[in-house]
Amino acid sequence: MTTITTTSTGTSPGTATLESGAADPAGGGEATPAVNKAGADAPALTGEHAELLETLARHRFFLRFTTKNLTDEQAAARTTVSALTLGGLIRHVALTERRWMDFVVRGADAFVNGFSEREAEFSLADGETLADALARYEEVARRTEEIVAGIPDLGTGHPLPEAPWFEPGASWSARRVLLHLIAETSQHAGHADIIRESLDGARTMG
Repeated sequence: MTTITTTSTGTSPGTATLESGAADPAGGGEATPAVNKAGADAPALTGEHAELLETLARHRFFLRFTTKNLTDEQAAARTTVSALTLGGLIRHVALTERRWMDFVVRGADAFVNGFSEREAEFSLADGETLADALARYEEVARRTEEIVAGIPDLGTGHPLPEAPWFEPGASWSARRVLLHLIAETSQHAGHADIIRESLDGARTMG
């Protein structure tokens, strides 16, 4: 059994690095709100903003790490009775995070197409590689950090779209969205850990 050594490069899982001008990875062209710029001239985020972003970044790191050193074929392989794959999980979580941050920016219009495409999100698209999916996830993460950095009050929110799993008339704040994304990412990181160990015996922890 192989244990993967969890040594990260670039942004550490506990650090929220903010950059300005990230494009919408989905190519939708929506402008993101004005945000604080990272760098020597900008103060680092502190308090609740920093803690939520750092926690989300840490769980993203664990999810991404389950794909370390994999081929595209391995990333698309089903290793359990579930249809989930490592590449598909990366794609799904990235699209989920992007959509919820769209909600933070413009409200329920982010879900104008409903949830009809959700099933397709759990597989890499035709011609999409694992590297493509990871790059998209990285862009989504940058955009999330920029949006959150530009929100003075995380209690600001929007009414939720109509869906069977949402309470009618309920609203979610930016804070609630971030907590949801942390839970979503953490849950799928656990799924990914099982898939990876079933694939080649490698484990991200333990």
